[in-house]
Amino acid sequence: MKSTLVRQDSDTLADIVVRGMQEKKASDIVVLNLKELKNAVADYFIICSANSDTQIEAVARSVEEEVEKLTGEFPWQTEGRTNREWVLLDYVDVVVHVFLRDRRKFYSLEELWGDAQISYIEEVAA
Repeated sequence: MKSTLVRQDSDTLADIVVRGMQEKKASDIVVLNLKELKNAVADYFIICSANSDTQIEAVARSVEEEVEKLTGEFPWQTEGRTNREWVLLDYVDVVVHVFLRDRRKFYSLEELWGDAQISYIEEVAA
């Protein structure tokens, strides 16, 4: 029997992405809600930090697996896996950024979207 997975709304997709990040202990998770901003490229940017290139890959893979498992969706585009400093997963309405901590500070994406509604996700206790 064929699975009938339905395209998720961006709010649900954002929640699933955060869960995938938390599974691999990503830190400093921030959700930027861009819905109210004119000419925003997506509904959400979700940004997190990782401590190593190995953790970047683990977090990105975890997000992809969670989203696929719960929605059947795959990223429209991915970038950065070869340089291992920043991975971008583009789900069109939700764009995911997994950074090495120092690269995140350098790019400061949160500051680019200063008018966005920003939610800071608390770290999950071990």
